[in-house]
Amino acid sequence: MIELNNLAKVYRAGRTEIPALRGISCRIEAGEMISITGPSGSGKSTLMNILGCLDKPTSGRYLLEEIEVSKLNDNELAEIRNKKIGFVFQSFNLLSRNTALANVELPLIYSGSSNRRQRALQALESVGLAHRASHKPSELAGGEQQRVAIARALINNPSLILADEPTGNLDTQTSKEIMLLFQQLNQQGITIVLVTHEPDIAAYTQRTIKIRDGQIEGDV
Repeated sequence: MIELNNLAKVYRAGRTEIPALRGISCRIEAGEMISITGPSGSGKSTLMNILGCLDKPTSGRYLLEEIEVSKLNDNELAEIRNKKIGFVFQSFNLLSRNTALANVELPLIYSGSSNRRQRALQALESVGLAHRASHKPSELAGGEQQRVAIARALINNPSLILADEPTGNLDTQTSKEIMLLFQQLNQQGITIVLVTHEPDIAAYTQRTIKIRDGQIEGDV
């Protein structure tokens, strides 16, 4: 699914170079569920942005399903994001004026897909929220909002879901429910990579990659 070879990312502020990633190499097989952990400033968010085709490495190679993503242009990266990757964020990123159904439909509108309403309802049903389709985010609990965000991530049938601190704004019981949902999705064959700083959340995954100072410190 994913192969990283000596991946590096350097940010520049004037004449100062700030290395965020220092030669990351690893493989993530299709169907795995893994967590990426590390202290603040370790480079895990930078790595997640590169995996999600939201940023490009300074050097090194990134292959996603045998496509060398690190050489693609912006339009090609956008197509990869739309067709192969679903994103879930800590802050849910839902539009407050839209219903749950309309929020889930958004990626389909951008891609010009048909049968949007039916597909969005099916996605909400897959996360147990079809009965809340007409509610706006302010009318939903935190866990329900995250389920809407997960349904939106699933709408284009991605092979990879990237989740950045998906339980960061949730209480312990709701976090457990969301992680069990991720496990169910993984059992359906979706590869899941999540960033977390919480060991109890990482424990739900099959493998943990630990990053410190832009390098892999452990992979268990």
